[in-house]
Amino acid sequence: MSTVELTKENFDQVVSENDFVLIDFWASWCGPCRQFAPVYEGAAERHPDLVFAKVDTEAQQELAAAFEIQSIPTLMIVRENVAVFAQPGALPEAVLEDVIGQARGLDMDEVRASIKAAEAAAGNGEAPQQG
Repeated sequence: MSTVELTKENFDQVVSENDFVLIDFWASWCGPCRQFAPVYEGAAERHPDLVFAKVDTEAQQELAAAFEIQSIPTLMIVRENVAVFAQPGALPEAVLEDVIGQARGLDMDEVRASIKAAEAAAGNGEAPQQG
């Protein structure tokens, strides 16, 4: 399967309808982005069960801003609507495969529980008092 071009119009739908989405934030003028592209496309061929998407940061500046993309390429992995990985830089093939394997191995119930715990801890000072 080839990569899917993400836009602000289809982003939510693609991410919410798929349990595992890899997103490459890139731009055509970016040398490291062009170097990473064949590595990313190769991984897409090897993992047809996953969605490999691309966001052109020039054409989709709102999406890039929403995710606070500071440098490109940036790879993000979203599992079950939770961003579980985000890192700038062109990853070598072996590292990309390792990251995909680690993301596949995550227990998403555990991930959601830790997010909930972190949100609760952060919100303790702001929550209305009971009693």
